[in-house]
Amino acid sequence: MPEFTRDGVRLHYRDEGPRDGPVVVFANSLGTDLRLWEPILPLLPPGLRIVRYDMRGHGQSDVPPAPYTMGALVSDAEGLLDHLGIRDCVFVGLSIGGMVAQGLAVKRLDLVRAMVLSNTAARIGSPKLWQDRIDGVRAGGVAALTDAILERWFSRAFLTDPRLPFWRDMVLATPDEGYIGCSAAISGTDFYTPTSGLRLPTLGIAGSEDGSTPPDLVRETVNLIPGSRFVLLRRAGHLPHVEQPEAYAEALTDFLRETGHLGAATPG
Repeated sequence: MPEFTRDGVRLHYRDEGPRDGPVVVFANSLGTDLRLWEPILPLLPPGLRIVRYDMRGHGQSDVPPAPYTMGALVSDAEGLLDHLGIRDCVFVGLSIGGMVAQGLAVKRLDLVRAMVLSNTAARIGSPKLWQDRIDGVRAGGVAALTDAILERWFSRAFLTDPRLPFWRDMVLATPDEGYIGCSAAISGTDFYTPTSGLRLPTLGIAGSEDGSTPPDLVRETVNLIPGSRFVLLRRAGHLPHVEQPEAYAEALTDFLRETGHLGAATPG
């Protein structure tokens, strides 16, 4: 199992595809793991080097005591890319993963050639909202919040989809301490000012039925970056690549092509 250790925290990752291929890095959302991206991977152009990792407190990565800081999460991503010798990647982050993308681009622009801010924002929710969420997990575990999480994540139609149990199980598998730790990191993050100073190709993606990061919130953040582009996927929620994988993969592939990142990869 590939792993990398930073400051005593072991991070699980997967590094797939040709070593000399254009690199796309994927960062997962709160309550998920690196399997989050599997619905779209077969739909992306061949020849890409795909890097995914489990954020601390999630998946097969270590679960240090909460709370976590966004600075630590950004440093985790930074350390992994340095460990793998990666520069000039396209960094795709969903929800908290999109916050990591923003922080990493501000800190280490040499690592990030372009970024995709999917279902995320410069600031998500309020400290009270996150404290309530943390208190709920402390009282009853992630299981006590799972139904409410799924209702925010998915369109009404998908809540009866036979694929839903897979995503329910993924949420339920999230360690309570990891969920609390990353919730604290989101609560303490406001990237409006640093993100507004970024100058790099950026694609924003939102789902029309996202109950966690509504489209207007995503658009507001993406508009902070001059020259950015925004795509709204209809009939999709907080994980639009799950409900609309073809449309999501097409938007991502078009962005890779526009930024010249496909290189030797064959366009889909």
